[in-house]
Amino acid sequence: MGFKNIFFINFGHCLKLNTPFVLLSANLLSLKTRSEPMAIDLTKLSNVKVKAAIIALQKGDEKMWFSLFAAEVAFYDDGNQMKFNNFFRKALGHERFTSIDKVENNGLEVYGHFHSDQWGDFKTCFKFQVNKEGKIARLDIGQASY
Repeated sequence: MGFKNIFFINFGHCLKLNTPFVLLSANLLSLKTRSEPMAIDLTKLSNVKVKAAIIALQKGDEKMWFSLFAAEVAFYDDGNQMKFNNFFRKALGHERFTSIDKVENNGLEVYGHFHSDQWGDFKTCFKFQVNKEGKIARLDIGQASY
């Protein structure tokens, strides 16, 4: 079987695949509007609720993400109170951890390298507080030095 070069373009990046020729329907081709999540090691995440939140963040899964949080969640970014729903409707699918470096406070604080399509790459910390109903009631995020 002969090989044909197929090119996929995503946000200015070009990936050349040397694959067997396959006739693709135009319906199967689509432009991606969200960047692809990077696979990271989640084994350090010991808190079930925090692990579910990080997985949802990595996948850009709004339904899963918002279901984990209390209706009146308190949210702070670098110490500034923000509107949780507005912030994460924009961020999900465009922001993610590129590594989990350490986890503290019984699994409720996650430190790692982070990527934002808007702000670039930096170290961050996510600090979660879970209420008695098992929902995340507070989230503090911000740049970290460690």
